[in-house]
Amino acid sequence: MRHYTTDSTEAMSRVVALALLADGALDNSEIESLTRHGICDRLHIAPATLDRVIHEFCNDLLQCAKAPNIGQIELDRELIDHLLEDIRSPELQQQALGAIVDIVNADGCLNGGEAIVIAEAMSLWGLELQQVTRTEVRPAQRLSPLGEGHRQWLC
Repeated sequence: MRHYTTDSTEAMSRVVALALLADGALDNSEIESLTRHGICDRLHIAPATLDRVIHEFCNDLLQCAKAPNIGQIELDRELIDHLLEDIRSPELQQQALGAIVDIVNADGCLNGGEAIVIAEAMSLWGLELQQVTRTEVRPAQRLSPLGEGHRQWLC
């Protein structure tokens, strides 16, 4: 995994890339959340920088991450912690966790990889979700085959 300067735009961009890929693949709703929540503006990341870092991150992952299924990657906690450690400023950590939550909540479904990234960031940085969320984090809703009155909570 390549090295970026601590608290740099590239290090912050890689945290965004980590959030985008935490569930193993890029999802359109998560990519759209970048614009919807103004994440690049909030984090002072130029779109060209984010694009470059995402590509570099994907290339690095192809060399070092586990790939149990074709087209999906698996991130381990050690790698996640290594990437999160590049953000040391408490203010940047709070901004990064807010961006992570916005990205992973975009599809309304929090999967295991996304939960690990959030938990590791909170633990490593000593933050609570209340410090960074502007909206309620909610589970995904899917209608039951039984009809409108019966709901299932699935991811």
